[in-house]
Amino acid sequence: MKVVALVQARMGSTRLPNKVMKPIGGVPMIELLLSRLSQAKEVGQIVVATSVDTRNQPLVEHVRKLGYACEQGSENDVLDRFLQAAKAHQADVVVRITGDCPLVDPELVDETIRRFKAACVDYFSNVAPPTYPDGLDIEVFTFTALEKASQATSKPFDREHVTPYLRESGKFTTAAMQHSQDFSAMRWTVDEPADFDVIEKVFQHFYPRIHFGWKEVLDLHRQQPDIFNINQHIIRNEGASMGTGQKLWKRAKQIIPGGNMLLSKRAEMFLPDQWPAYFSKAKGCKVWDLDGNEYIDMSIMGIGTNILGYGHQEVDDAVRKTIDAGNMSTFNCPEEVYLAEKLIELHPWAHMVRLARSGGEANAIAIRIARAASGKDKVAICGYHGWHDWYLSANLGDDKNLAGHLLPGLAPNGVPQNLRGTVFPFNYNNFTELEALINTHDIGVIKMEVVRNMGPEDNFLHKVRKLATERGIVLIFDECTSGFRETFGGLHKKYGVEPDMAMFGKALGNGYGITATIGKREVMEAAQSTFISSTFWTERIGPTAALKTLEVMERVKSWDTITQTGLSIRQGWQRLADKHGLKIDHWGLPSLTGFTFQSPNALAYKTLVTQEMLAKGYLAGNSVYVCIEHTPEVVAGFFGALEPIFVLIKECEEGRDVMSLLNGPVCHGGFKRLN
Repeated sequence: MKVVALVQARMGSTRLPNKVMKPIGGVPMIELLLSRLSQAKEVGQIVVATSVDTRNQPLVEHVRKLGYACEQGSENDVLDRFLQAAKAHQADVVVRITGDCPLVDPELVDETIRRFKAACVDYFSNVAPPTYPDGLDIEVFTFTALEKASQATSKPFDREHVTPYLRESGKFTTAAMQHSQDFSAMRWTVDEPADFDVIEKVFQHFYPRIHFGWKEVLDLHRQQPDIFNINQHIIRNEGASMGTGQKLWKRAKQIIPGGNMLLSKRAEMFLPDQWPAYFSKAKGCKVWDLDGNEYIDMSIMGIGTNILGYGHQEVDDAVRKTIDAGNMSTFNCPEEVYLAEKLIELHPWAHMVRLARSGGEANAIAIRIARAASGKDKVAICGYHGWHDWYLSANLGDDKNLAGHLLPGLAPNGVPQNLRGTVFPFNYNNFTELEALINTHDIGVIKMEVVRNMGPEDNFLHKVRKLATERGIVLIFDECTSGFRETFGGLHKKYGVEPDMAMFGKALGNGYGITATIGKREVMEAAQSTFISSTFWTERIGPTAALKTLEVMERVKSWDTITQTGLSIRQGWQRLADKHGLKIDHWGLPSLTGFTFQSPNALAYKTLVTQEMLAKGYLAGNSVYVCIEHTPEVVAGFFGALEPIFVLIKECEEGRDVMSLLNGPVCHGGFKRLN
């Protein structure tokens, strides 16, 4: 029988890219592995099985230069990759070794092969169950069994991980080798940077000798445990149960503070340890993850950026045309003028416009201009207005000041202490509180969201407008979130109250970066007395996308559609709650609607909803940011999938342990709804 050791290796590892070619003592890890494996006497030939991905070319060239065969096959269908490589080299018996296990022991490989032959089985390993350190995994099977498995299973998991069908289908004879002691908790493999650090230290210890045995490493483990403690937090074979997005998220947290650029998109906000985290494409109200799984987005739709749905044809076509014509130049783009004119047309009280690319920038621009116009530093605020120093300074001295404004408990670390006493929060619909602030402090600016979770009571907005006028205070409405949700323009139009300034973001460009600050001439001209300028505020894609988005919105009356859809979703939640005897609170604008279970387990229930709905092909929690692609059919399917979860939650309210239903930790609270 010809015994061929197939070494599974590739450069595109999600958690640690290029790991097989990372040097240890100046030698690529794969070279050390192959050199050690070549000492196995029972192996007739060693072949590296990699994929056709062009990233693997350096690996292919290096392996062949060393004198080993290298076959290239499918990137994801590794079972077929193995089959084709084994067939190409006339293997009768295949030994599976993974390229991330450089401590492979040739004597252990020989022992496994000999026991395979003696057992006369289709499949033999030292991993079922595991008793050897993770990183000494050896699987031996017949070519015939491999071929039958490839023909029999189409499950992506089986095909990605090669041997599950051989081990678990019951269609093959199997046997296993176990050690008298269980060392399976020891981690000698390389999946993550911490793993590589461990292996590098092991080779450094034995340098220049590379042909040391696994029992020598075991002795080192006992004598110098600190070397091996670096990666002990990583779970054995964790990668087999993780999607590509989860692996990438874990990698991201090692190199990006917090893992990403936006708090509300962190995986822990949805479903810790299970959330796909990254998308490959998005269209309409559907999103595809990195593994090609399709989901209907009944969640936050890009954090409310896509009223027209993902990848709207007309908007994207306009952007593509702009890209073809050129996005940047020494000259200015004419679209910024056209967009400014359109926004003024929609808001006749405004006369001038400044554009930016993010909501935080728009908020900072508005505050700078308003302070310059009023000649005063102090600002009264109500609502969420971004991450900049001017806003977070409200928490200097008391980090609970912003607790009622969406983000509770934010530590203002890095915010200069001399900003303390410049920003004063007040609660929505509490006019007396605002009036007292203005009577106590020399307030020059009032900045507020028009509505977040409730409408104005007792002419609240009109009273604020009157007070600002009487005291010579600049009134700013932050409509970065609320704009274009219930009117064609600002939500303030619905209530008949005109501010001195307003900002728009999120939905303005249907997913492309564009925000606008508009205002009265006498206020906006103060921008010329200070410095507000940025290179990428002049790029062309943002205003182009905004102009086309506004054109489509106006034609289809998107604000009416999303408001009615949001109201129907809210009614659907209430019907389910009533049917199953659950109490819920509703919050948010109709088109940004959400609910909370009245229960101490509310956050766990939200996590359960997300977990179970993800399994059914939905991105969902306890809020929906509505787009025009959320058709009645989509909404009906959503509630059909959701109802059984309400049944589970009712059982939990009656005594069942919700934690027993969760496959991971409870999601983070993060953003807090404004009461």
